[in-house]
Order: sequence, then structure tokens, then C-alpha cells
Amino acid sequence: MKRFLLIVMVLCITAPFSSAQLWKWKRWETSLGVGPSFLFNDIGGYSRSKNLLGFRDLSYKHIMFDINGNIKYRLTRTLNARISGTAGMLHGIDTWGSNEGRAMEATTFILEPALIAEYYFIKNRSESSYLFLRGRGFWKLLSSLDFYTFSGFGGVYYNVKGNQPLVEYGMVESGFAGLIPVGLGASLIYTPNINFGLELGGRYTFTDYIDGYTSQYSTANDVYYFLNFTITYKVKTGPRGLPSFR
Repeated sequence: MKRFLLIVMVLCITAPFSSAQLWKWKRWETSLGVGPSFLFNDIGGYSRSKNLLGFRDLSYKHIMFDINGNIKYRLTRTLNARISGTAGMLHGIDTWGSNEGRAMEATTFILEPALIAEYYFIKNRSESSYLFLRGRGFWKLLSSLDFYTFSGFGGVYYNVKGNQPLVEYGMVESGFAGLIPVGLGASLIYTPNINFGLELGGRYTFTDYIDGYTSQYSTANDVYYFLNFTITYKVKTGPRGLPSFR
């Protein structure tokens, strides 16, 4: 009996410390995201005097799509380093906004590599619990949500296909520019190995030619956004800190 009580006491003392380090067993993560993309550019949209905060530029005519892949490494429980790659399409058209008579249209293919840091300002404790698999009710799922913000730096290769008015104006067909990604995300721990999430990210680019065009009235570079639905798979950490697929 004394021996049993001693074992229980040892487990009660050591369990909080060991469970708090469970995230170190799966430092590596891979994730895939897909969703709509939206471009704020010089083709289409309304002038600033007619467009409070840019909300009038939100049109289905400008929506395209993207696909995003990531490799993440957990530096701490609340901080991730992430290598990101995105391929997508962006669209701008003058049949919506202040310049309908100009009749320009551009469809842009982009490839975007980036290095990103994620900071989890709300981090649940489900992943640090040995009892995580017990109970999957609504409140259990709600308590398994993480919220994070992210930023970093990267680049974007863009290739533009324009209609005749845009080509005649002197369309810039392709190029490469730096960018800064910034955004917010939420992640649901569904199982110890799988997360589902939603991420909204904006990209401030260091070019005004993502759509192949710039106006003499333009006062800012092009910006685009992704709204991605994500799935993440956690990979075990090997003895040397590398991912292990055994």
C-alpha cells in the first residue's frame, strides 16, 4: 500500500512538468491551405474618395484562388518558424469601380516563397494533457482552439495576362518583387496529430505592377489577401531534433 501511494505521489508531482513538454515530441509540422485570393490594385475598384477603407472593392469579380504549403518548426510552445510556398491567381477588371470606361482586365499567376514567424497569443492546453483523447464534446472542441498572428518576409514572382486595352497601354508582363506577409489565424486541435484551421493573410508588395499596370494617380503598391482553410499534420521529433516518420 505504501509503495502504491509513493508511485501515485511521484506521478502527481512529475506529470505537470512532463505534460508541459509534450509539444517537444512533435516539433515539426506540415500544413496545406486552400482558399480564395483577392487583389487590391490599380485595375478596377473605386477611388479613395468614394471608397471608405476599401470595402467597396470587395467584389466577386476580383476573387480567384490559391494553394499554400508549409513546413513549420516549433521554437517554443507559442512560437513557430515557418517556410511557406504559395501558388495562386489574382484578378482585376475595370467593369467594377470608378474606371469602367477604361475597360482594362488582368489575370496574374503568382509564385510566393516566404519565411514566417507565428506567435500564438492564445494557446490551449489540450495538447499538453494525457487525457486529450477523452471526450470530444462541443466545449472540449472549443477549448482546443489556438489563435495566432504571423509576419515575415518573402518574394513574389508574377506573370500577367492582360486584355487588349491593357497591352496597348504598355503592360508589364512579369517580374519579381519583395513582400511582407501579415495576418491572423485560428487552429483547432482535432487529434494529437491533426489540426484544422482558418487563416487570413495580407501581402504588402514592393511593386505596383502585380496587375501589369500602374496609374499616375497611384499612391501605394499593390496588396493582395488570402483566406485559407488549412489542415496541419504533426510529425514526431527524432533523437537529433529532425523529423521522424517511423
